[in-house]
Amino acid sequence: MDLFTKCFEFTRADDVKKLGLYPYFRAIEANEGPVVQIEGRKIVMAGSNNYLGLTSHPKVKEAAIKAIEKYGTGCSGSRYLTGTLDLHIELESRLAKFFNVESVLLFSTGYQSAQGIIPTLVNRGDYVVSDKDNHACIVAGNLLAKGATADFVRYKHNDMEDLERVISKLPQSAGKLVVSDGVFSTGGEIVDLPHLNSTAKKYGARILIDDAHSVGVIGKGGRGTASEFNLESEIDLTMGTFSKTFASLGGYVAGSERVINYLKHHSPALIFSASPTPASVAAALAALDILEVEPERVTKLISNANYVRTALVNAGFNVVDGRTAIVPVIVGSDELAFQMWRMLYDAGLFVNVFISPGVPQGRQMMRTSYMSTHEIEHLDFIIDTFKSIGQKLGLI
Repeated sequence: MDLFTKCFEFTRADDVKKLGLYPYFRAIEANEGPVVQIEGRKIVMAGSNNYLGLTSHPKVKEAAIKAIEKYGTGCSGSRYLTGTLDLHIELESRLAKFFNVESVLLFSTGYQSAQGIIPTLVNRGDYVVSDKDNHACIVAGNLLAKGATADFVRYKHNDMEDLERVISKLPQSAGKLVVSDGVFSTGGEIVDLPHLNSTAKKYGARILIDDAHSVGVIGKGGRGTASEFNLESEIDLTMGTFSKTFASLGGYVAGSERVINYLKHHSPALIFSASPTPASVAAALAALDILEVEPERVTKLISNANYVRTALVNAGFNVVDGRTAIVPVIVGSDELAFQMWRMLYDAGLFVNVFISPGVPQGRQMMRTSYMSTHEIEHLDFIIDTFKSIGQKLGLI
């Protein structure tokens, strides 16, 4: 069979395009944060992960420009060889201090971080124990670990009883790594970290939390999930990204110096990848500066999300319960999801549409997310537009 047969037979996206309902790969022509320009129109953005609204902050942009002027556009090598700048070391040191850990290591992307951590630590005879709703980067890392003759098992989403059922069946002598999103990227729920921690400790497992959607959102001063539950000293490793709160591109892992040192010298994803660009690192540093001196941005972010969440629930929408920046509205089918997305878009509102198999059948959703820079007029527009379209589609 020709390897490319599946490519020629894949027509799902083309079929949706013919209906005029295709919601993906829409080019943003200008970005002011809460408002963007797409296809020549001003659109209110309710789908960005730019949680603290820093991608357009003058200090962040200035830092990126100055870094390019000083270092050029790229590092032309991996961190292991010629790709380490003093900027990388500065950001690692600053993040370690911010998260109150011994050490931090940068990766070139957030997605790559999981692939750099999990298969490096979990080897022959070890196990990854993973939440079924973990992000795709964790799944990829799990599969790489399995390819290295380790194994991975999954437990029901955020179900600590099932976690114990699964982990209790593993060999007592085996190394174990329990991995979970801190804030789950689809539904916005927060992991039950106290119970996860106690269960992992009971069975001698280490813990890795993905705080991609947690930093800048929950915890003291936006320090993430462990901080939210006062478990900073209990969680072994935390990984994250710069593509959301830190208004840039890249990833990191934070933990003890000895573990970070091991990853630094053994992780193929680090050793064989070009290092994060000067502009990316400088932008993340500037964003960290702002987060540290303006923690009120975190408060405003959550206030904005709660304002919309409460209004949509009161209007009768099926909203996933939560207290983070993510507010998903369940619509229930692929066809209805595509139709609602198009109607919202035509009305001047951009949201993310999640369909099967990315979410289970019946859980197709409009995934909205909020920024600290949304103002009340943006939020009211989002609410009013959802109500209008929801009534037309019979959802409320």
